[in-house]
Amino acid sequence: MQFPPIWGRVRERGRKMKKIIIAIAMLAVLPVAAKKKIVKETPAPVPTTDNVLTEQEEREGWKLLWDGKTTEGWRGAKLTGFPKKGWRIEDGVLKVEAANGAESGNGGDIVTNKSYHNFILKVDFKITEGANSGIKYFVDPDMNQGEGSAIGCEFQILDDLRHPDAKLGVKGNRKLGSLYDLIPAPDNKPFDITTWNTAVVIVKDNHVEHWLNGVKLLEYERNTQEWNALVAYSKYKNWPNFGNRDGRILLQDHGNEVWFKNVKIKEF
Repeated sequence: MQFPPIWGRVRERGRKMKKIIIAIAMLAVLPVAAKKKIVKETPAPVPTTDNVLTEQEEREGWKLLWDGKTTEGWRGAKLTGFPKKGWRIEDGVLKVEAANGAESGNGGDIVTNKSYHNFILKVDFKITEGANSGIKYFVDPDMNQGEGSAIGCEFQILDDLRHPDAKLGVKGNRKLGSLYDLIPAPDNKPFDITTWNTAVVIVKDNHVEHWLNGVKLLEYERNTQEWNALVAYSKYKNWPNFGNRDGRILLQDHGNEVWFKNVKIKEF
């Protein structure tokens, strides 16, 4: 069947129009693709909230015990200045360097320049596998100038699963969160070795509490007959008036790598 010449022209025009429509559609897509490439930018860094006080904390009277950058406010427990080795500051973290696992055998413990009476102490910490360390309070740096750690009440920091100290002492009183060698923390405490954890010590006159990740682990009363009897059966029995006086705050070097940040205190 033959079509009249006009049908041939119509079909030709139709093919040309189809090509024009396709070209326009492609031109419309190109700017969108270009925009998608431009949008691919490196996201702005998220500002850190470590080692700073929130507005609420400032209103409540909290202060930074460590500024996240310098050694200001701290010194070696048996030194006049900060240790030359064994500790380092890195990316807003205060790190105890790994050594041979000896108690205060590398850089040594560090203590605050100031003593404290009534306070809430808050410290974020992270430990490596098998690590041992501690947060001490009521510390008198002059009490022990020989070998070993400075003397004071201790919030024990320990890898309970891997460090042998967890099996020593009495009824688990050398495990994580315990008042070291005196009062055990419960075994079912909230703790994750793979991330940061928060230790809190609350002191109101003679009443003391240990908290871990928002859970109270233990409490006790010092300057009592019961307290003195407890000390008499511990490794601290030969240190006069142990735990009954105010003192400094200490971060322990026990020869294992442990990290600290957000060290804050509120006095009242």
